[in-house]
Amino acid sequence: MTVTVNGEPLTIEKSINLTEFLQVAKAEQPEYVTVELNGEFVDHSGFDKTFVKDGDTVEFLYFMGGGAR
Repeated sequence: MTVTVNGEPLTIEKSINLTEFLQVAKAEQPEYVTVELNGEFVDHSGFDKTFVKDGDTVEFLYFMGGGAR
């Protein structure tokens, strides 16, 4: 099955939950990433219960602080 991750196709063998998907997709700093699945944000507490399926679109978002002087 194919999932789109940050605009790039990724092939996975079966439907897996977001916790597993973060490892398979090699997300950087998975404890800090915000995940958008098919246009909806998924809370970290729901990662184990939310499954990625064929045709889904996943975006990994990293928020960075910056500062004004």
